Amino acid sequence: MNKKFKEKFIAGGCSFTFGHELSDDNNGKTPSKQSWAYRLSQELNLCQPDNYICTAKAGSGNSGIARRTFNAVATLPDVTGVAVMWSFLSRYDWAMPRHRSLENTRWATITPWDTSSGQAEVFRELAGSEPQQESWKHQREVLKETGVHEFADVLYKSAANQYHELYLSWKSIIWLQNILEKKKIPFVFTLADNSLFYNEMTLHSETDSLLKALYKEIDFTKWVSFGERMMGFNQWASLNEYERGATHPLDKAHRDAVQLMLPKFKEIIGGNNV
Repeated sequence: MNKKFKEKFIAGGCSFTFGHELSDDNNGKTPSKQSWAYRLSQELNLCQPDNYICTAKAGSGNSGIARRTFNAVATLPDVTGVAVMWSFLSRYDWAMPRHRSLENTRWATITPWDTSSGQAEVFRELAGSEPQQESWKHQREVLKETGVHEFADVLYKSAANQYHELYLSWKSIIWLQNILEKKKIPFVFTLADNSLFYNEMTLHSETDSLLKALYKEIDFTKWVSFGERMMGFNQWASLNEYERGATHPLDKAHRDAVQLMLPKFKEIIGGNNV
C-alpha cells in the first residue's frame, strides 16, 4: 500500500476540537468533520479521511489532552502530524479507582461543572440546547456512580487553585512538545483561551521563578494564536461575533479559523501532493 494512504493525523483538545454543536454533531458520538482540526488535515491533504485520529474529549483539561494525544502517538504508526488546541485551566485529569464507566476504566475528566455548586451554571449555560442537557443528565449519573462527583466536591472545595492548574498545564504542554520533538513528528499547538498564559494583561510567567522557567521551555515558534496576547479560538470567535450554539462557535467560525491557521501549518507541517 502507498505510504500516503497509511499516514495518520492526530488532533488533540476538548470540545472545540471534537466539534460539539457543529452541523454534523450526532450527540457527541463521533468527531465532527466540520471542526478546525479535521478541515486542516484535509485542506493540507495530510491524511485520508479515515486516518484522521481525534483524541479530543468534551470538558478535557490540559493534562488529559496531553495524555490522550501521547497515547495515540505512542500506539499508532505512520503519524504525519499532530495538532492540539489546549483548553482552559480549572480542569483536571485524574486516575480514579477502576470502574467500567470511566475512560479506559480508570481516567476521569473533572471540571467545576461536576461539583454540586456548579449545577446552577450548567443548567444556565445549556438552557438553549436540549441534546446537551440530555447528555449532561447521563453524565451526572456516571459521575455519581463512579464517585467522581463526590471527589470533585472535595477537590474544588479544598485543593483546586489556579497556580497548580498552571503548573500542571504547562508541564503537560512541555512534556508532549518534547516527546513529539524526540519522535520527529511535526506539530502545531494553539489554544481556546489565553487565560492559559494571561491574567488580564499580565503574563502568568511573572508569578514566580518556577513558572518563569517553565514558560521559557515552551517552544512558541510552533504555536498559532488568533490575535495579540495569544488570543484563543473561542475568544476570537466571540470577539468577531460568529454564530454560536449554547456554548460553542459554529461551522463558519471553524472554517474561517482554518484560513487564519493555514500559513503556520504549511510552514511547520507542510502538506502532501494530491
